[in-house]
Amino acid sequence: MNKNIVKEKSFDFAIRIVKLYKYLMDEKKEFVLSKQILRSGTSIGANINEAQQGQSKKDFLMKMNISLKECTETKYWIELLSATDYINQEQKDSIIKDCIELEKLLTSIVKTTSNQMD
Repeated sequence: MNKNIVKEKSFDFAIRIVKLYKYLMDEKKEFVLSKQILRSGTSIGANINEAQQGQSKKDFLMKMNISLKECTETKYWIELLSATDYINQEQKDSIIKDCIELEKLLTSIVKTTSNQMD
């Protein structure tokens, strides 16, 4: 059975985002930014899963592009949480590393799929 690396990594990332959300809500009493990062960070994997059931290459590509955009948005929220001292540098470095890895995988998938459609 083939492993779907991007699907697995996005699921693991979503787990980290949910845990970050809980931490922000419980420990930092932060209720606005935490919801934003929860939405965008978990949306990455949800759109990847939807892409797997795409009705066409175009549909697949559209969902992967949405995942990529959500990944970019999540990076923004991580940077903002760090800049406003809701997370420390170590927390930021750890989670943003995973986000950048996902972003690179998604960029590669989008480019490869786009080239196959040309």
